[in-house]
Amino acid sequence: MKIIVCIKQVPDTKGGVKFNPDGTLDRGAMLAIMNPDDKAGLEAALRLKDQYGAEVTVLTMGLPKAADALREALAMGADKAVLVTDRVLGGADTWATSTTIAGAIRNLDYDLIITGRQAIDGDTAQVGPQIAEHLQIPVISYAQEIKVDGNKVTVKRMYDDRYHMVEAQMPCLITALSELNEPRYMTPGGIFDACKAEITTWGRADLKDVDDSNIGLAGSPTKIARASDKVRKGAGEKFVPESPADAVDIIVGKLKEKHVI
Repeated sequence: MKIIVCIKQVPDTKGGVKFNPDGTLDRGAMLAIMNPDDKAGLEAALRLKDQYGAEVTVLTMGLPKAADALREALAMGADKAVLVTDRVLGGADTWATSTTIAGAIRNLDYDLIITGRQAIDGDTAQVGPQIAEHLQIPVISYAQEIKVDGNKVTVKRMYDDRYHMVEAQMPCLITALSELNEPRYMTPGGIFDACKAEITTWGRADLKDVDDSNIGLAGSPTKIARASDKVRKGAGEKFVPESPADAVDIIVGKLKEKHVI
């Protein structure tokens, strides 16, 4: 079984975020980590590797420094790594990103593709399903549990206050929740091997069946109107009610004032 895991190097938001003049993130100026949902997806793939002897390839699109996230994945146990990087791909929204990644995946053999549910720098949860649409394969999102039986995959899918049990024939794509598992640590030997490992690097010319009008900032239908760091909230109003009934009256009054009720 061949598994592709799509990961993303995202800003470590604990250290603050920085923006370019056009409103896009200045990724080169921020500390970066592997996206948590993606790391859970990688762990799921590695467990399938442990169980079935699968080959795991990690793929990311980003700046050259995104190779650090790929080496982390290799140190955790992935077999191969692919970095898609090119200046013309910069500033991509979810549509352009998924188009690019699908164009790269068409160069690879796969039975299963695993992505994170969403990235902490965008929170759209769109890229995984869009990749599946570009590749015309089934998608199961919000995976809490993954089981493989022959050519069939069964996923316990989170849905509001309950879950669905969904089956699909491979090839298919699954988007993973960070709650799916507890990712393993890198091993000393894995770190040593990852530092020596060769990372395949592809650019625009290596993408299959991709039109220039659908990549990069120019090919992104979503445009950022305004971007900012965390918005600081005011202190708000404080009340000291004399009784529970007074507290209720205050809350209901404020809800009516804001036209909530």
